[in-house]
Order: sequence, then C-alpha cells, then structure tokens
Amino acid sequence: MPIANNTKFTLLLLSMTTMMSNVAIVTSLPHLKDHFPDTSQIEFLSRMMITLPSLAIAILAPFLGHFLHRFKRTHALMAALLFFALSGSAGLYLSDIHSLLLSRFALGVAIAVLMILTTSLVGDYFQTEERHRYMGLQSAFTSIGGLLFLLTGGILSDIDWRYSFGIYLVGILFLPLVLLYIKEPLHCHPLTDERGVQPRLFSIYLLAFFLMLIFYILPTQMPFLMMNHFGADGKLTGMIISMAFIFNALGALTFARLNIYYDFKSIYMIVMGIVAVGFLLIGNVHHVYLFFFTSPILGFGGGLMMTNIIAWMLHLAHESRRIRSSGYLTSFLFMGQFFSPILFHPVVDYFGVQHFFVVIGMTLGGLVFAAVVMQIISKRKVQ
Repeated sequence: MPIANNTKFTLLLLSMTTMMSNVAIVTSLPHLKDHFPDTSQIEFLSRMMITLPSLAIAILAPFLGHFLHRFKRTHALMAALLFFALSGSAGLYLSDIHSLLLSRFALGVAIAVLMILTTSLVGDYFQTEERHRYMGLQSAFTSIGGLLFLLTGGILSDIDWRYSFGIYLVGILFLPLVLLYIKEPLHCHPLTDERGVQPRLFSIYLLAFFLMLIFYILPTQMPFLMMNHFGADGKLTGMIISMAFIFNALGALTFARLNIYYDFKSIYMIVMGIVAVGFLLIGNVHHVYLFFFTSPILGFGGGLMMTNIIAWMLHLAHESRRIRSSGYLTSFLFMGQFFSPILFHPVVDYFGVQHFFVVIGMTLGGLVFAAVVMQIISKRKVQ
C-alpha cells in the first residue's frame, strides 16, 4: 500500500528531532562559564550538557523497545514529543547547573523513544527497495536539519545563551502532524529469534564506540577552540560546524562506491587516516576562517565511517536478530558520545584545546600506520 507524502514528511521531521538532541545548543556551551562563574569545573560540566542525552540513549536503547510494544505507536510518539519539548527547553527557565544536567538526561529518554518508534514505523511502512530509498532521503534530511539547528542555535545564543534551548519547543509543533498523518500499523513484527547478539558483532560495537569517541570531539571541543581562542561568535561557530554536516552527507553517499573496491575493515582504516589529517590541520590553524576548510574533512570522514559501521553490522547480523543487533549498535555509538568529553578532558587540560587536536591526530595516525603494518604482515604469513 503506497504511503502518503504527508506521512513520509512527518516521519522525516520526527527523525530530524534525533539530530537536535545535541547540536542545537553547542554554541551556548561556552557561555555557561560566564553565567555560572562560581561553579567548580564549569567547562567540564558544560561539555556534559551535550553528552548526557547520549548516556540516556546508550543505557536505555536496548530495553525501551520491549516496553514500547505495550502501547500504540501514535500515543507513544505524542507523549515522547511532549516530553522532548519540555525537557529540551528547560534551559529557558532552570537556574541551577545540576537541574540543567538532569533535564538533559531526561531529554535523552525522549530521544531514545523517538528513535525506536521512528525506526519501527519505517520498518512497518516501507518494504525493501522503497525502504532503502527512504533511508537515503532520511539521511540527507537529517544532515540538513542538523545544519539548520546549528545556525539557528548560533544566532540565538549570541542574543542570550538560554534562547537556543527554545528550539526544542518545535516538538509541540509536530504533535498535530503525528495526530493527522501517522497511522497505527495494521501488523506488528515481533522478534523471531530471542537469542542474544552474535559474538562476532561485539568487535563491530567496539569499533563503533571508538569511532564516536573520536568523532564527537568535533561538537564537544571545537566550539571552545573557536570561541575562546579565536574569538568567533555563536553564528560563525555554528556555520563552521554546520559545514561538517554537509560533508557528512557527502561522505555517506561516497560509501557505496568505495565499498566496491575495499572491504569494511580497509574503509575503517582509510577513514581514520582522513580524520587524523583533519585533526592535525585543526591543531595548526592560525585564523578562524581556516576552520571552514578543516571541519569538512572531519565531517566527510564521519559520514563515511558511520555508513561503513552500520553496513558492516548489517552484513554480519543474522536476519532474525537485526533489530536487537541495531539496538546494541545504537547503544555503543551513544556511549562513545557520552564518554568522549570525559576521557579527553584531562588531555585538553594538560595540552590546551588546540594542541590537543595535534596530539589526537598524531595518535590516530600512529594507530592507522600500526594497523596497516599488521595487516601487511598477516597477509604475508598467509602466503
């Protein structure tokens, strides 16, 4: 049965909200130290504002799917959107940093529910090739949404750091669309295999965790580098980081062609090499406008890497366990987001934020070189 364009568009808008979980407020974070001057470790806590939603998703993603089966999808979507709007916009009125952090964790719960439900609806509404076409459109739409939210958040944060939190109120605007255009699927598709995840997938999950650990340096560290060290305002910072989202989509589109010539493991190493070069270039930038040339390198690498990881997992996962396997992948990806600022904060404190990029770039380059050497040696032993 054909799906109405209004339904497709509503689903695209819902998927866009998952991108808003973090990027809408990245340009507000450097302003928190001025509003909370007496708070200990405020720079670390401000970075936690962007990663606490990721922690909630990482913890809850494997479990919420079973719980949500008890409710109608439309009812659960509307409740999640309302909770998304209320928790996301809490920065407009909360005055305590710890209350703000708690609201960000609550936002992660809403995001986790929205991610599970929108993914489930895509599976229910679309079949095979049509589903693949829709997923490509969804990826492009999400990247554009991320760009718009960054730019809007940057403009609003220049007026007042609280105003960018108001972007989350868009969740209320989506409620009538869900009520009008999202229909309850006629058939549910429960898991056909209740066994656990295949052991060979855990190496993919660890690589996914490492990928996000590295890639999430972009939104958690770059705003501080550009605004505190180069004097960029929120609008310019948002524009620079949004360039990464444009090239993120280009990287994702490049995967299919690259996969013709290289296997998943080789693409992973190639992309890590690209990201290493991006970090080294950022660490040697001496003018703020040069970030327009360096951030796209990280964005392109991130888009290519994310597509590679997902395709790799789907290639190895048993058909009857793809839903559960995808849930664990989501958990590991968002766990990487959460731990990125925690693990790297001491390194940033020690080297300074710009030299930190040089250190990470050199470390990644060394790891890629070692991996290539080991692969060459293993091939020679086989021969």
